[in-house]
Amino acid sequence: MIIVGGGASGLSLAHHLAAACSSTVTLVEAPDGPRRPPERTWCYWERGTGDFAEAVSASWSRLRVHGTDGRTITVDPSPLRYRMLRSTAFEQLVHSRLARSPGSRVLRATADTVQDTADGAEVRCTTSDGRTLTLRARHVFDSRPLRSLPPARTLLLQHFRGWYVRTDTDRFDPAVADLMDFRVPQPRHGLAFGYTLPLAPDRALVEYTEFSRAPLTTTAYEAALAHYCRDVLGLGAFTVESAEQGVIPMTDARFARRTGPAVFRIGTAGGATRPSTGYTFAAVQRQSRAVAAALRDGRAIVPAPHGRRALAMDAVLLRALDTGRIDGPGFFTGLFRRVPPERLLRFLDGDTSLGEEWSIGLHTPVGPMLRTAVELPFLPRRSQPDP
Repeated sequence: MIIVGGGASGLSLAHHLAAACSSTVTLVEAPDGPRRPPERTWCYWERGTGDFAEAVSASWSRLRVHGTDGRTITVDPSPLRYRMLRSTAFEQLVHSRLARSPGSRVLRATADTVQDTADGAEVRCTTSDGRTLTLRARHVFDSRPLRSLPPARTLLLQHFRGWYVRTDTDRFDPAVADLMDFRVPQPRHGLAFGYTLPLAPDRALVEYTEFSRAPLTTTAYEAALAHYCRDVLGLGAFTVESAEQGVIPMTDARFARRTGPAVFRIGTAGGATRPSTGYTFAAVQRQSRAVAAALRDGRAIVPAPHGRRALAMDAVLLRALDTGRIDGPGFFTGLFRRVPPERLLRFLDGDTSLGEEWSIGLHTPVGPMLRTAVELPFLPRRSQPDP
């Protein structure tokens, strides 16, 4: 088997395949250079220690949300913990496990084309020294970003910039992560919030995030972050040690998980990103485990990363946010204020029963949500601009 792309989904699938299957696994990663993405941060919640405890940078047992009025909601979602992974540490962990797995290898090359063949599929690659390689396998799992998004009724972007900051004095509580802090100026369309993951009393990842139709300029992100750090958090003197920036599509588009008899899409390209939140890592783990289990049993499938019911609810929420029928900050703070935290996080992960979802729905603006649900089936899906 060949996996194209060494991001979260490619690394995760390589790990689970190497652990569960006896087949050979080749992970094709971009060589150092402009095509290799910068270091990124991935966050998720889970029970127990999990598969990647060695690479976890930090974790939190308490989560906090700040409303626009300054009121604070602090919750303990036990037995779930919120965890942070840095992409470099995750890559090193998976590479070390692949090195101990007979038949597994990492190939540094740029995948140029992926296509089906008579007896499987092939990947044509270019190495860093310009050599051309052709790899063949029974199955190829492609995690490369799509060149364009599928047609959708609604497309919002979760776009952000974050600073890893160090303060001159202790300013953070390492036991509490701030998931959403709405004490920032709200855009005319969509919503904005701060996001703080403390790593030590004097260190944290601080992000400014928007759910809206278009990303900002780097200058605008920097200004928003400076305002949040100085005027909202009151950090005093601090140093920015590094920065990261990204754009995540939040869409009700339908993502194809198979492009041919032997070629499959995984990760964000295969619809793993949760439309209503932008979270991807936990869904990637579920999908990777399911793919590895199916291949072990002789079946080649990539199951849907999210259930139909979850996607239907997400489509309603996205449309309601996009039309302005619901107030975004009020919607999310209301959920954290009224819904038991462990149930809410399972809901955001698509792991709740119909009865639990019904009870959560009663804590949302029922009228606007019902109006949106009735409207959605009559809306056309339109081609989307690239994020």
